[in-house]
This record gives sequence, C-alpha cells and structure tokens, in this order.
Amino acid sequence: MSKKNGDLLNILTDLIKQARAAGADAADAIVVNGRSVSVTWRMGKLEHLNGSEGADIGLRVLKGKRQAIVSSADRSPTALKELVERAVAMARTVPEDPFVGLADPDQLTKYMPDLDICDSTELTAEDLIKKVKEAEAVARGVKGITNSEGASAGWGLTEVAVAASNGFARAYRTSGASLSVSVIAGTAAKGMETDYDYTSAVYAEDLADPADIGRGAATRALAKLGAKKVKSQRVPVIFDPRVSRGLVSHLLGAINGSSIARKTSFLKDSLHHEVFGPHVTIIEDPHRDRGMRSKPCDAEGLANRRRQLVDNGMLTTWIMDLRTSRQLGLESTGHASRGTGSAPSPSATNVFMAGGPFTPKGLMSGIKDGFYVTDLFGQGVNTVTGDYSRGAVGFWIKNGERTFPVNEITIAGNLKDMFKRLTPASDLEFRYGIDAPTVRIDGMTIAGA
Repeated sequence: MSKKNGDLLNILTDLIKQARAAGADAADAIVVNGRSVSVTWRMGKLEHLNGSEGADIGLRVLKGKRQAIVSSADRSPTALKELVERAVAMARTVPEDPFVGLADPDQLTKYMPDLDICDSTELTAEDLIKKVKEAEAVARGVKGITNSEGASAGWGLTEVAVAASNGFARAYRTSGASLSVSVIAGTAAKGMETDYDYTSAVYAEDLADPADIGRGAATRALAKLGAKKVKSQRVPVIFDPRVSRGLVSHLLGAINGSSIARKTSFLKDSLHHEVFGPHVTIIEDPHRDRGMRSKPCDAEGLANRRRQLVDNGMLTTWIMDLRTSRQLGLESTGHASRGTGSAPSPSATNVFMAGGPFTPKGLMSGIKDGFYVTDLFGQGVNTVTGDYSRGAVGFWIKNGERTFPVNEITIAGNLKDMFKRLTPASDLEFRYGIDAPTVRIDGMTIAGA
C-alpha cells in the first residue's frame, strides 16, 4: 500500500472512531480524490481548457436499524467533527430500515487482487490539445464535411479509499482518458447531417489514433446524407455495436436487486430461466486489467468475481448488494457501489455480451428487407413491462446489403421477445465498460411513413 493510500485510510479510520465515540453502533466512510484536465477544440481554435481537483469524504453511521449519510469537501478537524455530529444526530431521527447494516467480518473478502487499472503516464493539456487538433483537422479535411461541433479530450486520475467499523479497509487508484469529435456534413440547401466518433481507455496508449477518430466521424456523417423514410412494417433489425450495448444495459437494470425487491422488473420471475436464446452468454469481469470499470472488491468489502450473468441463454443471478440481498433472502453477489453522498446500491462492472459465430456481414446475408440501426434517441423503455420503443436512424438493408440512409422512424418491440430472438455477431470490442457486438433481432416493428 502506498503512503498516500495509507494516509487516506488513516483519515477514515479516525473518522469512524469519532462516530463510534459519538454514539454510532457502526459506521463506514469513503473518500474520493480526483484530478482531471479537459480541452475542447473547434474550427481550428481552442474553445475550452479546464483543470480540476476534487476531494470529497462521506460518512455513513448506523444506530440500530437507522442510518444516515453525510458528505463534505472539507477535511479540516473542525469540519469532520461537525460531520460526525450531524450524521449521528440524523441517525437518531430517521425511520428504521430492517435491511441496513454492514457486512459481518466473516463476509469480508480475504483476497484483494492487484489490478492494472492506473496509468502512470499523466496527459497534460498540451498532450490533449495535440490530439483534438489532429482529430478535428482530419475530419474537416474530408470532402463534404462543412462544419464542426468540435473535438474534446480528457484525462483523469481518481483515488478511492473505503473503511468500516467491521474491519474493512481498502484503497486503490484508477485513471482514464478519452477523445471524441463531432462534425457536420452537407449544406442547409441540400440537407445536413451530424455524427461523431469516440475512444476511451484506462491507459492513454490504448486510445485510438486521433486521425482514425476524425475519419470515422466524417465517414459516419457523410453516410447519413440523403436519408429517406420507409413504410411501417415488421423486419429484422441489426444493432450496430455503438447501440447494441444499450440492450445489455437494459438487462442489467432488469436484474438489479433493487428492481427485483420492488417487483418492478419485467424479469422478476426469470431467475434460472432462459431469457435469451441458447447462443447468448453475457459475462461480468470486474478484475479485467485495463478494464474501464474494474475494481478489486465491492464497496461493502465483499469479494467480486468474473461470472456469467447469462449462461447460454439462462439468467443465473440477480445483481445484489447487502441490503437488496437481505430483502430477497439471498446472499450478496458483491455488487455494492457507492459515492460519498449515497448509501451502497447494486451495480455491475465490465459487462459484455460474448461474440457469436457470425460476422456482421453474415448476420445480414439472409435479410431481404431490414434495418441497420446506428443511433437511438428517446427513452421509450418501460422497465416494468419490457415494452420498447425508440426513435432510430440508420440504413436500410436490401438483399443482405446496407443501402440508403434512413431517419425519422421508430423501432418497437418487447425486451422479453427481443432478447429471445437476439443473435450476436463476432465483432466484440471492449470500448465502454458495457459492451456488445453487432446483434440481429428478428421481427421488430418499424413505424415510418
């Protein structure tokens, strides 16, 4: 453990001692330090340059079955003393919650993996400016690109430390970098379209080349020019990886322990049942080196691990922290996550849908008429019923080939049916922390002209 991590844990253990001395039965605390720099470049000029440092501390105290959470950006002895007094006073007055409580000491993880999730290279403002300048210049240099919405890049380092009165204490550091550019193609007289490309990584060296990001944004924008409407019909729909990952997010929301405990999920009765076809497997890997959301254990000190959330179509688990597992009469799955001003809640990390045997071209090959989705908008997803309706843009598929661009349509279905009819392609890439390959879903409804 580094001296810096040790210092953070000492602050937390002292804060917990103060809380116990003030009357708390139990307590835990978290500190988050952050340092970041970001730049925005537009039309060949620097628009914004921001640097920030943050340091927040949060304390949760428990008095019987009552809990209170307070946070502060001030770590002075006086401020921390007031933080403790406020938290304990609040915990005496809030309603009881029969499911709150820290982990028992024997539930705490005995193994803390040393993850490769922090880049020792710090990107400076000059480094970021070089990247955005090149990305936008390449994009604007493509024939047909007429304007730019700008290029943005950022770098950040985060230090997290958590400690609790049950003996749990851990600290770790993470880093991240990103680059994006958005440009406009066409003219007001003949029609205009905009699109973007994006890259992010834990290590700066893993970012895509700025020139490739610029060309990608320009190519996408130009391809959307001349978009048409299509008539309403039922057809196979192909989801580009940029949007297919949203389907995995909908699954994660539906199997979150909070939704299951409230009985507000369309999958509430689906544990250990087939929710996808037998060719679909969805994996969580919180210990993946250089993973965008990797962490050594959960926020309550319980072990997390690689697991198949969906195993050959079968749903194997809920996503639970201690509170939701107690509500459901089950064991926590080590999915607790929290911030400085909030109680732990369930959240998954580094989730991906495994690739299938078909290439994206192979998925399209048998489609006489269909739709290839590149972007979705609107929030038309009912998490209670699974009803799904989103605005979409993309390309029409004719005889297995992408043809003309399409806009101003809606795609609709029910997630239960969509999951069962989903077929993944073989082009999985790890880009976001929640990832999926190209997927095909047959029999979706398109509402168009």
